[in-house]
Parts: sequence; C-alpha cells; structure tokens
Amino acid sequence: MNIAVLCHASAGGSGVVAAELGLEVARAGHEVRFIAAQLPFRLSELPLDCRNGIYFHQVGAYAYPLFEQPLALLNEANTLVDVILEHGIDLAHAHYAIPYASSAILAREITGRTRVITTLHGTDVTLVGLDPAFRHSTRHAIERSDAVTAVSHFLAEQTRDLFGTDKPIEVIHNMVDVERFRRNPDPAYRARFAQPDERILVHISNFRAVKRTQDVVEVFARVASELPARLLMIGDGPERPRAVELAQKRGVIGRTQFLGSFPGVESVLGVSDLFLLPSSKESFGLVALEAMSCEVPVVASNIGGIPEVVIDGQTGCLLPLGDVDAMAHAALELLRDEARHRRMSAAARQRAVEVFHPRRILPRYLEAYRRLLEA
Repeated sequence: MNIAVLCHASAGGSGVVAAELGLEVARAGHEVRFIAAQLPFRLSELPLDCRNGIYFHQVGAYAYPLFEQPLALLNEANTLVDVILEHGIDLAHAHYAIPYASSAILAREITGRTRVITTLHGTDVTLVGLDPAFRHSTRHAIERSDAVTAVSHFLAEQTRDLFGTDKPIEVIHNMVDVERFRRNPDPAYRARFAQPDERILVHISNFRAVKRTQDVVEVFARVASELPARLLMIGDGPERPRAVELAQKRGVIGRTQFLGSFPGVESVLGVSDLFLLPSSKESFGLVALEAMSCEVPVVASNIGGIPEVVIDGQTGCLLPLGDVDAMAHAALELLRDEARHRRMSAAARQRAVEVFHPRRILPRYLEAYRRLLEA
C-alpha cells in the first residue's frame, strides 16, 4: 500500500500517534508519505537510516495578496493532490478532523482518486469541533470520510452524541513503543534530578488549561510536605507562568524543575516514580500509557478515556476531577508502600506490553486499510 498521512507536526498527542503509526506501517513493508508543515516531531528524533519507507512532503505557507488569512486547508489539499497524482496514493490517513480530514476529502474530490480514513483524537471533536465556527465543517469531515476511527470508546460515544451522527466509528486504541519507553536503570542519570532518598514525580503536557497544571503543583506541594520529593514538569504552553507562580507561592519552586519541551522524554520517565495527570479532558491519555510502559504508576483524574488506559488500583489511582487532596493522599500511600509500588509498576508495564504493543494495534489499522481499499 502507498499511504499519505496528514497530521500535526508538533509534540501533541495526535502528531505523536500519527508518526508512530506511520513508522510501524512502513516497517510492515508499505510506503508512507507524511504531509505536514514540517517533519513531525517524533520523526525528527530518528536518524535517517531508521526512516526506510518514510517520505516527507512539506506543505508550503503559500500566500496571495487578495487573501487576508492563511489558507491552511487549501495548502494542505493542494500538496496532497500533487502527491496523489505523482505517487499514486491508495489511501490518505487524516489524523484530526479539521483541517486534515477536510483537506483529504477535497483532494479526493479534485483527483477522483484515493480513499480517506480519519482518526479522531479528542480535541478535534471536544474543543475545535464544538466551536460554532467549525461545528458544521467537523461534522462534514466525519461523515464524508470513507472510514472513521477513534482512539477510545469514550471519544467514539462522545462524537456520536455531540454531532448526532450515525457514521460507523471503529475504536482502535493508541499504541506505545515498549522498547523505547522502558525503565532507565542508570543511577547517574537519575542523580541529575534527585537525591537517592527523593522520589521523582513527573508531569508532561502542553500546559493548556485542560491539563490543570496548577493541580499538579498543588498535589506535589502536599506530597513534598511529608516526604523528600522532586517534581519534573515537561512541556510548555500558556499555563506555565501560572504553574511557576504557584510553585513559588507554595514554597516548592526549589524542588520543581520546569524542563520545557524536548525529545527523548522516555529517559526522564524511565527514572521517575509517579506520573501525575489531573486533566479535565483526556480522550485517551497517551502520556499516561508511555509512563506505564516505563514502569511508572499513574495518579490521574477519573475522566474521559483515561480509565481505558489506567486500571484503578492496579496500574495507578483514578480520583475525582479537581480533588487534589485525594490525589496527594493516593500518591503518598503509594510512595510510602514500596511493595505495593513495585507491584503496581510491574502491572503498569505488563498492561502496556500486553494491550497496547504495536503488534496488537498495528494489525487493526492495516485491516481497516485493506477493508477500505477492497470496498
């Protein structure tokens, strides 16, 4: 198969999933062509000799004096049309409804070729799609796609409810590279962040309001008041200044590191003891899965698709949204009980390997591709 992938190039979850899936599809012997404004984040981390079967087509920021706003959808569609005509694309996989599914549908209409499969990741439905300016376009993108998948049962049901669509939506969970995301046994690397007697708590996000990074700081402040600990905050975004200010106010700024965005987060996850995810919206929770693969239990909000990833009491603790006292209590109980922590860490890794390994998820996508091409 010759597949075009349209996705965000940033470090967000949908771009990461698109890149990881594209790599696995290429390893299975197919040709994968990424179409994006820049090389997707996860692909940029790989050496060239690990990109066999992977091609990249950059979408230009074309402008014309008559148009006052950038034409992202048209630019993406025009680039895809060129790739379809030149390389004979069998199938376009759009990761996100707007603009990627809409661009792929337009390119299909222009060329009269290729099929379009759209994967819904969450905010394309729950945030962008609900904006009155995009609601009709999002519904059109979903219903005019040849096939639609969602990363969780929660998201599939929410899409049906919010848009009143009866479009079939197949649930295919995200995967995790269990060889890349695994425990880091190097004590010297751990020593960069904490003393031997200190526990390491970690949070990774784009620091948007839905990630509730201030709750992360509140939970850590309560934990740090009772046992030696460090907090590593990875990522960047609009809520970062407020999180820094709160860490100063709570007196834990000296034990909190804001590390910014960087590749290779698995090296930090691999030396951590607990992952905090108090989000108000999560359609899946990819970072929680990556933490679990690194043998790191998760303390998270009991919302959205997170319960499809984290099993409460087995691979982590799920608490009511906004209840920082309960989250801190659960974190302290787990960190103080070394035997329970070891059991939960092992169970987290086992679930990641047994349920979310690429060898379980990839065949689901390949079968969806084949069904679409044979229809």
